[in-house]
Amino acid sequence: MKITTTLKVRPYECDSYNHVNNAVYLNYLETARMDFLEKIGFRYDDFFASGYFLFVTHVDIHYKVSAKMHEELTIETWPVKMGAVSGTMHQIITKPNGSISAEADVTWGCVSTQGRPSKIPAEFLVEGLKPEPINS
Repeated sequence: MKITTTLKVRPYECDSYNHVNNAVYLNYLETARMDFLEKIGFRYDDFFASGYFLFVTHVDIHYKVSAKMHEELTIETWPVKMGAVSGTMHQIITKPNGSISAEADVTWGCVSTQGRPSKIPAEFLVEGLKPEPINS
């Protein structure tokens, strides 16, 4: 399941060349992942209240074309891998003209409040969290 999030580049996110600062892309990706979780019905507040957290463990990002001030970006997010305690989401940030600004694979892990890797409780394994099967 792909979820699309849109956001507008704010002036303070840009460097002196009017390009979005590379670190800001990580904020865009996180905003889109949280939007993804909300839209598929993953109740993060309840997850947190149950004593679990999702942590980013690895980001593989490729910057392609700079985003600029006031552009409305589209971010597509979908799961590509899911295990018992971790998974990976693929995300593509697209500019208004259709060119890809950045593309990333973000790996996350589930941990308990004690900071130990933990299986995601069954009640939080909502449809949409697992990757869809690839049809050949």
